[in-house]
Amino acid sequence: MIIIGGGLNGSVMALALAGAGLRSVVIDRLAVARRRDPDFDGRSYALANASQRLLATLGLWEHLRDHAQPMLEIKVTDGRAGEGPSPFVLEFDHAEIEEGPMGYMVEDRHLRNAFLDAIEASDLVTHLTGVSVVSHAVEDAHASVTLDTGDMIHGAVVIGADGLHSPTAKRAGVGHMKWDYGQTALVCAISHEKPHNGIAHQFFMPAGPLAILPLTQNRASIVWTETEHEAKRIQGLDDEGYLDVLRPRVGDFLGPISLAGLRFTYPLSLSLAHHFVTPRIALLGDAAHRVHPIAGQGLNAGLKDVAALAEVLALAHRRGEDIGRLDVLERYQQWRRFDTAALALATDAFNRLFSNDNSLLRLGRDLGMGLVNALPSVRRSFIREAAGLTGDLPKLLQGKPI
Repeated sequence: MIIIGGGLNGSVMALALAGAGLRSVVIDRLAVARRRDPDFDGRSYALANASQRLLATLGLWEHLRDHAQPMLEIKVTDGRAGEGPSPFVLEFDHAEIEEGPMGYMVEDRHLRNAFLDAIEASDLVTHLTGVSVVSHAVEDAHASVTLDTGDMIHGAVVIGADGLHSPTAKRAGVGHMKWDYGQTALVCAISHEKPHNGIAHQFFMPAGPLAILPLTQNRASIVWTETEHEAKRIQGLDDEGYLDVLRPRVGDFLGPISLAGLRFTYPLSLSLAHHFVTPRIALLGDAAHRVHPIAGQGLNAGLKDVAALAEVLALAHRRGEDIGRLDVLERYQQWRRFDTAALALATDAFNRLFSNDNSLLRLGRDLGMGLVNALPSVRRSFIREAAGLTGDLPKLLQGKPI
């Protein structure tokens, strides 16, 4: 297998295939030194319970456990900056399910280093770094890619894990349904005085949601949505000016706050590929779909792709099938496309419902959150959904080897 893209999804894809005894080549345009960074830069990811199971099954969690902050509760509220939250609070507690924490927060640097260490230790993964793919070709019996070095690599399947503007998808003629939200996510991390107690907060404000996600060592990850114009203005402020804008949004429940790491911005959009597969080509992660971060499901959706595609390829290989045939790859597409489309529609609807200051909609959503919070069975179903424990889960997400 040829995996184009050495980010988180591409790396785990190679390790999932290796766990099933299949060889792969990972082509990464960045040098290893760019991937490895011992310093915290402010970026972190929310891993659902099911994603943690996948990493544990692949032997990766033992290297991440000490760096992971369990999310024990999630509190969802509505309101305006400086006014405090609405009295209607939707609360999810991990004690309501048997499987443990709903998820974990892990810093980007720890994930990348753990994945790189595992790839370097695997005899079944070849990692080519600092090189790019300039073309690919699909034949009846194999696919090939040509690198910018002039070298050519052959394989049964080319897996595009090369991000939102995937060159693999473009070369394969796969288009995307896209629209721009006119919003930008401001991302940073803060240090704070009071303990967070493992509680994640989602605060819906008129411009968009603010997520306050617990990290280790009295720190929190901030994912904060504003309009494009306002985000550009805020990002242009110095650190103290930035904090002056952030403080009334966060409130004082964590005590005094300060910045930890760098600040980032990401334009927000929805993208869904018309097809996830063509003959001998499969797309996963952002190359196949990208949704609003309102539910924190971006990486988790990519890891679901990894688990499903690895299982489809491994089982087909054991049956002696040509794993690059379209009818084989379509099993992966059928498994994942409805789920990703449903996720895209749900996050889009939530963003439209909550990212406004319409008084009637505010009243309706507040009453809705209060109603859900009062119904234990409905609340439990939301908790299981947030933990990634619903639907037709691939084996790796169940904590089982392929």
